[in-house]
Amino acid sequence: MIDLVKKTLLTGVGVAALTKEKIEELARDFVEKGKMSEEEGKALVDDLLARSDESRKELQKQVEEIMATVLDKMDLAKKSDVAALKSEIEELREKIDKEQQG
Repeated sequence: MIDLVKKTLLTGVGVAALTKEKIEELARDFVEKGKMSEEEGKALVDDLLARSDESRKELQKQVEEIMATVLDKMDLAKKSDVAALKSEIEELREKIDKEQQG
């Protein structure tokens, strides 16, 4: 029974979108209606929370990869590129100041 519930939830609702409260609410409903034992309900909550967390991490990873690809194609300077240029400009200014003084 618990496997059927898991499969239904995982296919019917994006597991990444499930919140802890919603997962606990669904399990509580099944326990109250006698569809599963309290132990099975706890196991369901733990399993769905783990899968939800994994799905969120994977989704975040995919979004970051897509954003990196888009930004790379846009050929924009990254914060680290700008910082390196600022550092190089400062070094050149110091050299110029030394040459002008000496």
